[in-house]
Amino acid sequence: MGNHAVTHCVPRLQKVIDDEQGGISQAVNWQGGGGFRFYRLGETIFDETERINPAVRFPALAAHIWFTETNTPLAAEATSPLVGVHNGIAYYLLFNGILGDRRPTSGNVLTSRVLRDLPPFDGPRVIYGEATRFGSERLQRERVTFKQTPYSIKAR
Repeated sequence: MGNHAVTHCVPRLQKVIDDEQGGISQAVNWQGGGGFRFYRLGETIFDETERINPAVRFPALAAHIWFTETNTPLAAEATSPLVGVHNGIAYYLLFNGILGDRRPTSGNVLTSRVLRDLPPFDGPRVIYGEATRFGSERLQRERVTFKQTPYSIKAR
């Protein structure tokens, strides 16, 4: 809604809560009270070409992936490729800003070195990244479900 939400909607909601008697408040005998929460939305995850929006940073994408995978909000801002563990499954994100640039050796592509350098977890792992150098047998042996960004990221 742009700046209209701040300049018009918030002040009007506050007046209604404070029992200002004008408009519909007077017509329905509103006595004031109640409350509201005002949220500012972050950047959209995807741009118009369905690629990850260049303005999106690691913590926002990690929170989005966490929510779509677990249906729960992320408790704290993600600062590590290991976003969190939920119901015995570890969720990882390999994405610019947390592990470096786009070269396979940088950390956005799942390689043996990247897997070795990830925070450890002894259990099944879901790893989001640009690509993987592992075949299906290796992924199964490592107990990894690989999901390619941006194609495997759900937009709810």
